[in-house]
Formats: sequence, C-alpha cells, structure tokens
Amino acid sequence: MAVRFRRARRDDLPAIVAMLADDPLGAARETPEDPGADHYVRAFEAIAIDARQYLAVGEDEAGVNAVCQVTLIPGLSRRGATRALIESVRVASRCRGQGVGEELLKHAVDHARTSGAAIVQLTSDRSRADAHRFYERLGFAPTHTGFKLELQPARCPDHASAAASPRREHQGDTR
Repeated sequence: MAVRFRRARRDDLPAIVAMLADDPLGAARETPEDPGADHYVRAFEAIAIDARQYLAVGEDEAGVNAVCQVTLIPGLSRRGATRALIESVRVASRCRGQGVGEELLKHAVDHARTSGAAIVQLTSDRSRADAHRFYERLGFAPTHTGFKLELQPARCPDHASAAASPRREHQGDTR
C-alpha cells in the first residue's frame, strides 16, 4: 500500500479524532462525533505553532489513514541529549495489518533522528499487548515503567496579568 506522510492540517482533524477513538480505550476518551470541538481545535493549533511538535499523518488514495505525534524534548541527562516522544500512534481500521503502522513508526523515528534526537521513547497502555509486540518487533525495548497522574487543567482567567507578575521560584534565595 502506497502511503505518503506529511504534517497534519486542521482539515485532517475529523480523520485524526476518528482514529484516536477507534479502539476501546480511545472510545471512552474521545468525541469523534464532534471533531471540530474547541478542545480539539485549540490543541491542534498549539501543536501546529510549536516547533518541537510534529503531528504526522499518513494518507493514501482514500484519505488520511494514520497519525502520530512526535515531541522533541531537550534534556540534561545523556549529556544534554534531545529525546523524541512518540504519542497517539493510530492506523485507520481499513489499513491495519498492511504495514502502514510500521511505515508510520519508521517515518516518526526518521523525523526524530533528523531533528537531532538521541533517543526515541513511547508509552503504550499496559492493556495493549498486540501494540507492545509490534513496538518490540520494530526495535523498541520495554526498559522502563511509566507512571501517569491525571490532572484537571488549571484555569487562569487573565494570562497577561499572570505572566506580568514576577514570582520568586526560590523563596530562600537571597541573591
């Protein structure tokens, strides 16, 4: 199957959200009936303007068929290495089992490499045994245990005044 990868556009949101919702875990978290909802549009716009984000889609003659997000994270560990975090890996149900997922991950890893990343990491829900085998087949190793803490987003009604008021990060700092 011939798949072309490119940076996602806003008009790809319906296909992206549909893929995110097309499994038991995603079905409980996403709202594919309203892919133009403000929360999806705001998130897409934030990703689109962030140079460290790459939201990739795959497409064939029938349309968008795959998605993943690559986030570049500068760090101090590993001698200042940049990490690439791959998230939201999905392939449209019509294309599963045809090598699209493998091509998508190769594309994401190539993007990470050419962007200067020294390591690529991803997380996968522990219930996704098939996905774990897939990632291991592509060379990913289950070397760490991940932890997540669900948060309710903080709301700041006046971002401008919050940004303008200085905060002392270290109260005991006398410099």
